[in-house]
Amino acid sequence: MDVYCVIVDDENPAARGAPAAPAALAAAASAAAFADADAPLAAKLARAAVLVSPFFFWGTSMVAMKGVGPHATPLLLGAIRLLPAGAALVAWAGAQGRPQPSTPLAWAWISAFALVDGAAFQGCLAQGLERTSAGLGSVIIDSQPLTVAVLAALLFGETLGGGGVLGLGLGVLGLLLLEVPADALAGLLGQGAAGAGATGAAAAAALASSSASALASSSASALAAAPAAPWSLLDSGEFWMLLAAQSMAVGTVMVRYVTKHADPVMATGWHMLLGGAMLLAAALATGGDDLPARLSEFSAEDAAAMAYVSMLGGAASYGVFFLEASRGSLTRLSSLTFLTPMFAAAGDYAVRGATLTPAQLLGAGVALGGVALVSAGSGQEEGGGEKEEAA
Repeated sequence: MDVYCVIVDDENPAARGAPAAPAALAAAASAAAFADADAPLAAKLARAAVLVSPFFFWGTSMVAMKGVGPHATPLLLGAIRLLPAGAALVAWAGAQGRPQPSTPLAWAWISAFALVDGAAFQGCLAQGLERTSAGLGSVIIDSQPLTVAVLAALLFGETLGGGGVLGLGLGVLGLLLLEVPADALAGLLGQGAAGAGATGAAAAAALASSSASALASSSASALAAAPAAPWSLLDSGEFWMLLAAQSMAVGTVMVRYVTKHADPVMATGWHMLLGGAMLLAAALATGGDDLPARLSEFSAEDAAAMAYVSMLGGAASYGVFFLEASRGSLTRLSSLTFLTPMFAAAGDYAVRGATLTPAQLLGAGVALGGVALVSAGSGQEEGGGEKEEAA
């Protein structure tokens, strides 16, 4: 994708008139230079900064959205984030000469992408942010590399070595520490190591199959066994964040199929526009009588926060992430999300003084260690996805 070739006469470079490359192709050439092993240090650092930028903006965006939450419903918040970002990204891609989707199949894939990664992910994310801290929520969101690793291995031939398999197990253990309330977790531990091991195995199978419903059933069973007060799964911010993580994981894998039929940046912009429209329709249909009152408290500070979330945490971050996801190793790219909870937790602490409990800190560390092992143990089979993309 985005390949530009110029044939030049070595003895007389001016003898062959080379057409001017479009800006989009020039940008692709610059990105390739950053990845070159012989590139200057400054170019390598610039490349690294570009790759890290989505995770910084996503982490700090969670902190910003947390403050705006009381003045809008979760679904409306997701729509406010996506619609301006999608419009900006489509306009930028058009100005760069990137083609619009032109076939019914391309629009079908973009619509499915919008439903999964736009509406479902952003809707679940906004619901979760209303019910948990930005730091804890970000850690759970970043469980998605575990699912991406499994799907990428099944669909694109990316491999998981022994360290990667160990990382999956550690990630599941970390999720249990993060998701199960302290009293329910104490009840589970009180029933013996065998019972706890069975619960962990069930949760591992659920995560490996990317089945949010199976994991929900596992969590519900664990809570039923605990001598704790009634606890509703739908009231758990951690549960909504887990659903958001699985939605993003599926969306990350889907982009490989979407970009077979559409430009990756243009498709990303349109999926945000369509997903935002879905969220807006749902927000207006379910907003209730208190929506006008909540919106009346929407301040200039809220507008500035959402501009940051939409333009930097939305248009710029998703444009970079899904462009990168359309090529190379999905597992390695997705594993970079271990940086996001660090940025989010630091931002949440700086702005609101939020902290994690000792058990949650332990779970966060275990889960992040699992993600790092998955990244270190991932690779490509001969003829796998990365080689196919290169071809």
